[in-house]
Amino acid sequence: MSARAVFFDFSGTLFRLEQDESWFAGVTDSGGAPLDAEAQAELMRRMTAPVGPVVGVDAEHQHAWENRDLDPELHRKIYREFLRRSGVAVADQVDALYGRLVDPGSWTPYPDTAEVLRRLHSTGVRIAVISNIAFDIRPAFERLGVAGLVDEFVLSYLEGVIKPDPKIFLRAAERLGVEPGDALMIGDHEDVDGAAAAVGCRVAIVDPAPTSERPDALLTAVAEHGF
Repeated sequence: MSARAVFFDFSGTLFRLEQDESWFAGVTDSGGAPLDAEAQAELMRRMTAPVGPVVGVDAEHQHAWENRDLDPELHRKIYREFLRRSGVAVADQVDALYGRLVDPGSWTPYPDTAEVLRRLHSTGVRIAVISNIAFDIRPAFERLGVAGLVDEFVLSYLEGVIKPDPKIFLRAAERLGVEPGDALMIGDHEDVDGAAAAVGCRVAIVDPAPTSERPDALLTAVAEHGF
């Protein structure tokens, strides 16, 4: 039997950025009032929206949006703009909230993240994390005590390629020494992560629900595909 592998997406699959009320302490709108719950929810939506068009921005910020996961400076530029559009008017507050987004320690693992990685590793399955991201997510895995279980981190800003480009899936397969047909891609977005099917990978899509509402989707996905 040839080597087998599982590729995982990061955001909405293995980890999720979840709202922490403490983040908004002292954050005010242009009138100096604290952000209400609706404004906070919209801010979180804009900070975590993985794909899709962005409206109402100039060509410069459109370019930043389209290339944000290839260049940390463009990522910072467009998300700072989103924070301002969400009502955060003070530069120091924008910087603090953006810092939460790109801090791996702010991301919450799903309940079965550590267990699924340990199970796969213990049976000799090769593991890669393939993420459209503009910052180093490896400390999040170190904090969970599972970084050593991941054979390859294939991060768009280091690779110069983003999903759904097939090159990123083929690159992961090559580095793990597996054929794409022997790999399962698990992600939360059909168009982006599901593109792995075009190179022969099997695909499982999980719901990027709050971590408290998704206890075992990763374990279920690997079991359903015979891993």
